[in-house]
Amino acid sequence: MPKAIKTPADAPLPQFVSIGEALTDLIRVDGDQWLSKTGGAGWNVARAAASLGLSAAFAGAISQDWFGDALSAASQAAGLDLRFLQRVPCSPLLAVVYQTSPPQYNFIGDDSADLAFDPAALPAAWQQAVQWAHFGGISLTRAPLANRLIELAQDLKRRGVRISYDPNFRNVMDQRYDPVLTEMARLADVIKVSDEDLRGLFRTDDTDAALAALRNINPEAAILLTLGAQGASLFVGAQNWHVAPPAIEIVDTVGAGDAGVAGLICSLMEEANAAPQSVPAAANWLRHLQFSVACGSAACLNAGAKPPQLTQVQPLLERIQH
Repeated sequence: MPKAIKTPADAPLPQFVSIGEALTDLIRVDGDQWLSKTGGAGWNVARAAASLGLSAAFAGAISQDWFGDALSAASQAAGLDLRFLQRVPCSPLLAVVYQTSPPQYNFIGDDSADLAFDPAALPAAWQQAVQWAHFGGISLTRAPLANRLIELAQDLKRRGVRISYDPNFRNVMDQRYDPVLTEMARLADVIKVSDEDLRGLFRTDDTDAALAALRNINPEAAILLTLGAQGASLFVGAQNWHVAPPAIEIVDTVGAGDAGVAGLICSLMEEANAAPQSVPAAANWLRHLQFSVACGSAACLNAGAKPPQLTQVQPLLERIQH
């Protein structure tokens, strides 16, 4: 059984848990030089949520070598609950970014650490404490991990935990991924996609048709559609809103989408904790979207997938709202 990292037994359990893969990006720079960076979509969402003030954890398995040490240290630095991070004696999962513009990936991970994640090894009674669970990324393409995560999402949904889902399209998501897309979209309360995700997932250049197909899977889900420099749109039932980003000097767009969905979840959870029985009104949905766009924009002020800080988000939010 995977060995979970020890933390104080009496520490409160987190309200937000992002579940999936943490990995190392090997990025090709200057021809034959390679740069290693800690990463993983779900892991980035967890760190962003923690930086925005949520009690948060990343649930997944990482290696016991130098790559795993770097991920563990970065998780601790981000303030994540390390009881949910499992260290196993397996090779690391690597994302080889052999081209950065546009990004092109290969994944190296035959029998790697991420596949050994064991939900049964998570802290006792964590399902009673968590309010929101996030899924997505390539973890849902990797057998046998994918089935394990889908079953976990189904169980959490039955328990009343809210679910968010970001497929985060990569070239490994072909027709074989379609049943996963359908089931996770069906379970989700919030679905985050980019326009590029939609074209890749539905294998079409017609973004509007792809969005309609996604909404048809689960008409009740709120859909956050990120549009790069054009900002983001939010679709809830028959209503939709659009927010343009503030003008900023972009340092790096890596992690902006992860920060955006973390910001939306953070805003929704903050509202739910203030008024547990309330349903967001139209004005509130707009406010949630504004906070999401401010978080995604703030992430672009930092080099690499560094999570946005509230001190960066607040000035941008004020500019968006005015």
